[in-house]
Amino acid sequence: MTEAQERRQREKEERARLRLEKETARTESLMVYERRFASKGRIAGIDEVGRGPLAGPVCACAVILPSDHLILWLNDSKKLSAKKRESLYEVIMAEAVSIGMAMEPPEVIDDINILQATYSAMRKAVMSMNPQPEFLLNDAVTIPGIEIPQCPIIHGDATSVSIAAASIIAKVTRDRLMEEYDALYPMYGFARNKGYGTAEHIAALKKYGPCPIHRRSFIGHFVQE
Repeated sequence: MTEAQERRQREKEERARLRLEKETARTESLMVYERRFASKGRIAGIDEVGRGPLAGPVCACAVILPSDHLILWLNDSKKLSAKKRESLYEVIMAEAVSIGMAMEPPEVIDDINILQATYSAMRKAVMSMNPQPEFLLNDAVTIPGIEIPQCPIIHGDATSVSIAAASIIAKVTRDRLMEEYDALYPMYGFARNKGYGTAEHIAALKKYGPCPIHRRSFIGHFVQE
C-alpha cells in the first residue's frame, strides 16, 4: 500500500469512527424516558402504523429493548429509508427482550372506529409479550383498559428508542402485508401506496370499486356502495 493509500485509509477509518461516535451520542440522547423510568422494571415502547390508510389493517407493536447495549440508528420509521427499516427490523427482532404484535382488520375498524381499533391492537400487542412489560412508553396516546402503568409521549417515535423500535417493526410488518395484498388486488397499487389515499389509489377505487380489504367507513367520499 502506498503512502497516499494509507493516508486515505486512515481518513476513512477516522470518518467511520466519528460517525459511530456521533450516532452513539444521538442514540443515547433518545433514552431519556427509558432512564427516567428505569426503576419501574421492564419498559416497552408502543407504536402503531396504519391509522390513515383507506385499506388494510391498523398494526400495533410493543418492544422491550435490551438494557445492556445500544441498538444504533433507531429512529421514527417515517424518517428511515425502506432499506434501513428492513435492516433494523432484523436487528430488533434478533436482539429485543420481548416483542408483541397485533392488528385489527378493516371490518373491526369499520365497526368500532379507527381510534378504538388502534387501542385494541395496542392492548393485544402488549398482552402477547413474553416477558410482560412493567411500564409502557406510548407514542402520544394513553391506552384505555390496560393496568400496566404508562406514559404517553408526544412524538415518542422520534424521542424514545423503545417507541422508535416499535414503529419500525410495525411499519415493516404492515408494509410487507400490503405487498402481499398487492398480489391479490394488483389494480390498486398497494405495494406502492400501502393503502394510503394516493391519486393512483383513489382513481383505481373509483374505477374498480372497493376490494375486501378496503375500509368502508373511510371511502364514502370516493365511492357509493
